[in-house]
Amino acid sequence: MKKLSFSLITLFVVQLSCFAGPNELIKNAGTSKDYPKADYLVVLDETKVDVQESGLSYNTIHKIYKVLTHEGAKQLNVLRFDYEPLSAFIEIKEVKIYRKNGVVETLSQDKLYDYPAPARMIYWGARQKMVDIGKLEPGDGIEVSLFKKGFTYALLYDGDQPDDSKYIPPMHGQFYDIIEYWYSQPVLKKIYEVKLPNTKELHYKFFHGEVTVDSKNMGDKTLYRFTKKHMMPLEREPGMVAFSDVAPKLLLTTTADWEAKSLWFYGVNEDYGSFESTPDIDKKVNEILKEAKNEMDSISLLNHWVADNIRYSGISMGEGEGYTLHKGEMTFSDRCGVCKDKAGMLITFLRAAGFESYPAMTMAGSRIEDMPADQFNHSVTMVKLSNGQYKILDPTWIPFVREEWSSLEQQQNYLMGVPEGADLMITPISPPEKHPLQITGNSIILEDGTLEGTIVVFAEGQSDAALRGMFTRNFKANWDNALENELRNIFEDIEIIEVTYSNPYGHMDGPMNIFVKYRISDFAIISESEIIFTPFVASNIFKRAQTHLYANIKSEEKKYPFRDRCSRLVELNETITLPTFSKANYLPEENDIDGTAAAFKGAYKIKNNQLLLSEEIIIKKRLFEPSEWDNYKSVVKAQQKFADEKVILSR
Repeated sequence: MKKLSFSLITLFVVQLSCFAGPNELIKNAGTSKDYPKADYLVVLDETKVDVQESGLSYNTIHKIYKVLTHEGAKQLNVLRFDYEPLSAFIEIKEVKIYRKNGVVETLSQDKLYDYPAPARMIYWGARQKMVDIGKLEPGDGIEVSLFKKGFTYALLYDGDQPDDSKYIPPMHGQFYDIIEYWYSQPVLKKIYEVKLPNTKELHYKFFHGEVTVDSKNMGDKTLYRFTKKHMMPLEREPGMVAFSDVAPKLLLTTTADWEAKSLWFYGVNEDYGSFESTPDIDKKVNEILKEAKNEMDSISLLNHWVADNIRYSGISMGEGEGYTLHKGEMTFSDRCGVCKDKAGMLITFLRAAGFESYPAMTMAGSRIEDMPADQFNHSVTMVKLSNGQYKILDPTWIPFVREEWSSLEQQQNYLMGVPEGADLMITPISPPEKHPLQITGNSIILEDGTLEGTIVVFAEGQSDAALRGMFTRNFKANWDNALENELRNIFEDIEIIEVTYSNPYGHMDGPMNIFVKYRISDFAIISESEIIFTPFVASNIFKRAQTHLYANIKSEEKKYPFRDRCSRLVELNETITLPTFSKANYLPEENDIDGTAAAFKGAYKIKNNQLLLSEEIIIKKRLFEPSEWDNYKSVVKAQQKFADEKVILSR
């Protein structure tokens, strides 16, 4: 009998491993010694998708887990699977537990639950399937088999339709999917397989890494298989962008380009009549526009009425969910809705006022890759100005904000649903000077160390919104306390003598202004030889409008892009009248800094018996590349230096 060669033996072992059963896969997956930072392993994550001509997809999902630690046992003792009954169906076919002692248990049906998903602000009937796994031990494994059909978002449906028709995706005949390749625990093998009719062309791209791709003709369909092995969890960095912007992911779509998606989005809403007005809506629009002076004034009045008067709460279900916007009549009657309802209400208002207006889709919080899969979670409004240019509006993000769209959404992709079709676009960087925070102080240090003074605060744009929120998120009776507590966070013993501020609800009347007259005992350390203190205005007051000061600046470098809330310009100035002194022993100083991310200028000057403080901090945008971290960090450190280091004067 001939001996098998080494290469043939290796091939034989590899082929056997491909067909190894769950028990064997779990046993050979490794232990906590192999994965010291992991609580459990995803041994296998396999999805097989069979796409029909209509775009409807049938998904067979197979998952195998292995418990490594007692913490992992706690995390896996309950498994949950979300679905939306109007657009998706999910069935847990079988769940098995492979005990480390070799015993295999099949869970009975009474361990499977189906219940309404926990909800906050959006009550649309989403549900969860739950598997009560029960007690597990390190070394145990779990195998779950699921069947799923449908898609993520609900569209229009009719109760008399055939069973599966409501699971057809919004763009009939089209298919798309977004497959995440990031987990909180190690993944040994992930397989995504899709069978697609040969009448459709599949466009796909794998981002932030590599994946093995195989394809095979199967008669009237083509099979595509995407395989990736040995994936370790990404470590989250403070302030980093969304994981979906940096982690491995696979995007697939049969939609040819963004223009096709844009035209479809336009048509589906026009066909449904989402923006038809009513006599009551016409009456309200005329009432709102009574004081309008020009084109932009009219747009602004309508935009802010919708922002402030349509409460964010999703309570309606049925026709008009997903990519088809509810009719304006419903939203106007309910006085509530989610982002697409507020956007649709504004479009209805604008059209009733004679403007040309359409919806747009965007992705709040993360990037949309340039591939026409449905990477959207938010809806906004477009209005065409008299000069032919489109202007973006967002009534969801601007309640009690003076902007027409939120600059928290700068550098964010969006797609318009317009009759001429559109490509994917990106919102521009909002100049820092549109979001100024100016704090001007005038104070005196008395011989006993008491500080008496005043500050005048001016804010606009998102800086205005940050300060205004201090009031609008509180009961009116607590407004003065809210302002006092803001200062007391820095100066515990501050005594507020006088305070005035703009009407927090009068955001359309003008920017936010605050005046405070105060006294702080024992503010400065005064001895026979020295005077030691940090100026009031330099002490990071109103930090809520300076989110760069919350950045974790301990890390030397960034691996991933990072973000701030918004671009901004901070100007800090204070004139401090001093007790008698002879000279300055130490005044904090910092070289001017300027870069692509941020800039800083700061200085102290002594003039007669007064100390003059000036600081200028510019945060130039919202999203930053890792290479910009040194510049951004140096600016935060410079401002923090002026807040931390004391002025020391000799007597």
